[in-house]
Amino acid sequence: MDHKQVSARGGSSMLRIAGPESRHVVLLLPGVGDLPDVYDGVAEKLHNSDLKTIAVEDVAGLDQAAVLEILDELSLPWVHLVGSKEGAELAWSMAARTFGKFTSLVVCDRPHPAIADETGTVLEAGCPAVELPTTLMIGSSLRRAAADGTGRLVYGDFRVVELDGVDDIPSGATSELATEIVLRTSPW
Repeated sequence: MDHKQVSARGGSSMLRIAGPESRHVVLLLPGVGDLPDVYDGVAEKLHNSDLKTIAVEDVAGLDQAAVLEILDELSLPWVHLVGSKEGAELAWSMAARTFGKFTSLVVCDRPHPAIADETGTVLEAGCPAVELPTTLMIGSSLRRAAADGTGRLVYGDFRVVELDGVDDIPSGATSELATEIVLRTSPW
């Protein structure tokens, strides 16, 4: 695994880059406060499926423009986008507002920002719909209504995967998350 520091929006981000050279690259965005290695188990499984991974170690302070600068600095024309917690919020926002840079979206435990979550909180009522093949993974049946509501704001293939009792999908459901990412990166 290579560690690379990339400049973006006046700051820098540490990235964990690994896997075979492939035309399929997966960008992994963690939650704020997640350990830098939160996606290592998922990444290892993705490498066995001929996917290259780029995991951002810390999303605190990153916004859409900063992530796009990182991708430009790495000369990546498009990636498959994956996010958990705050990384999922950022992934939704980028997928909804950036055309042609992302080919699929897999998010964990966060509905579309315009949909109320299980506590009734709407993060961004004006967030546009996403036009990508999208999978929303949820770790509790309490999130099911928000997940189902998200479907009306995804203009493309949409799946909800419920893993009841999983508090942290990247570390608690490594195989399941890797499987959903692989399914989204396959053209069939």
